Amino acid sequence: MSASVLARRTVRGATALRGGRVGRLTPYQFFGALFWLVMTLAFWRVPLCCDAGQHAAVVERLKADLLHPAHTMADLPGEGSPYYGPYAVAQGVLARLTGLSGWGVVKLAGPVHLLVLLTGIGRFVRALTPRPWAPVLALLFMTLLWGTTRILWSGYLGLMSMTTNLGYPSAVAIGLTFWAWAWTCVCAREDAPPVRFVGPSGLGGWWGYAGIGVLYGLILLTHPVTAASALVGAVAIVASRQRGWCRAVVARWTLAGAAGAAVAVSWPYYDVLALVGDTGMDAMHRQLYERMFANSWLALLGLPALWVRARGSVRDPLALLFLLECLLVAYGWVSGHYTYSRALWAVLVPLQFALAVELAAPRPWRRARRVLGGVAAAGVCVGFVTVHAGAVVPRSLDPVGFTQPTRWPSYDWAARHIGPGEVVITDGYLAGHSIAGYGPNLAAPIWPDPALDERERERRAADVRAYLAPGSTRAGRAAVVRRYHVRWLLLTRWHPVPEEAVVVAWSRRTGEVLARVGGDVPVSTR
Repeated sequence: MSASVLARRTVRGATALRGGRVGRLTPYQFFGALFWLVMTLAFWRVPLCCDAGQHAAVVERLKADLLHPAHTMADLPGEGSPYYGPYAVAQGVLARLTGLSGWGVVKLAGPVHLLVLLTGIGRFVRALTPRPWAPVLALLFMTLLWGTTRILWSGYLGLMSMTTNLGYPSAVAIGLTFWAWAWTCVCAREDAPPVRFVGPSGLGGWWGYAGIGVLYGLILLTHPVTAASALVGAVAIVASRQRGWCRAVVARWTLAGAAGAAVAVSWPYYDVLALVGDTGMDAMHRQLYERMFANSWLALLGLPALWVRARGSVRDPLALLFLLECLLVAYGWVSGHYTYSRALWAVLVPLQFALAVELAAPRPWRRARRVLGGVAAAGVCVGFVTVHAGAVVPRSLDPVGFTQPTRWPSYDWAARHIGPGEVVITDGYLAGHSIAGYGPNLAAPIWPDPALDERERERRAADVRAYLAPGSTRAGRAAVVRRYHVRWLLLTRWHPVPEEAVVVAWSRRTGEVLARVGGDVPVSTR
């Protein structure tokens, strides 16, 4: 092989993370920028909902006390909470410097997370293939080839889900995972010796391997569930690409692992090792296993493309990635650690990206590829029409009546009366998920958190249920108020206001009532 050919190969690999030549826009740069603009507008037009209140609460607690934040939803210490990762701390610093609220930071984070995600997808696909249209198709399939049921869950980045969860830490963690996988591909590529590896920051050699370890460590601290998929993917990529396990290669990968572990275990806000045996979040994730096929079956259209790759090489990176991620999800089901159902996105990515690489091949196409392309186009249309169209088609422009994104009410009307850190009891699902994001606390946090013993959280929840029960007595309610320093009730229109409470405000939209417990508080006319 001539020296010029070797030089061209080296340049192609070395620039996989830096984008190669600059000048005119590539197809992915054009369509990626267009996608970023459309989805940013789609994300901003939909009110924050679902878990956004939790993440806004994290920012509010860090804004109030950066070094020793309180529990995200309760009037308790927050030491040991995995919500306080390095990315959350950075958001807290931003909130302190700018005066932004927790909700404002989460809203602004969406476009930033999307940018990280889009650039990560582009880098990873370009590390797999030089075909210029492959990243475009990968983005199309990753956002539309899911299932035919709507699912709004953190880490499930279908087009509809993006309208609600782009502001979550899981979104930026997945984007960083694609960057890490791309970096790993370049580091472990088989057509150049590892010593010539150059990372995205220009670091080569030993520093480059240390840098990749730090990146995986940051992903672990930012979103531990996503990190499980990221690390499994790293193993698959190294196993598929690395050749020649000499002593120097082993030492470099050992350095990468040591750097990642050092970053993870040295984080002062919580002990990442304590999360290994934590089962607090498992029960709520069982439903994701039960609905997994309905949530993902369109991605199976990529199986033929993945099979072709696996037949060509049993060490194909996407084939190994699919196999190992499937094993991770299967482990979650067998072991009862249902939280690993959140790794579904990493199971689908090899299918979606293999299909993208196959259909990005230059023409003329063989008959089999033409058929696969037609089936993929049909799948994209089915996914868009049944689930995702409402994400980008406003109701005012919708001639069909597509299902629109979830629109939750704002609780600004209640939060303006409640002081930061004051304790609230609520019987509303939406209020329980939202009000802590404004700064107040809940008597009973709605989510498990290692910072609070689960038995204590369940005891608090039982006391709140007893307070809200139809047969509760005034004395019993007063005992709960004293025990948890409750100052406010935020009640749905179906729940009667206790006789000792004084109504302060109410929502015209939802009919919910805000009442002060104890004291003489004038009734608001707002």
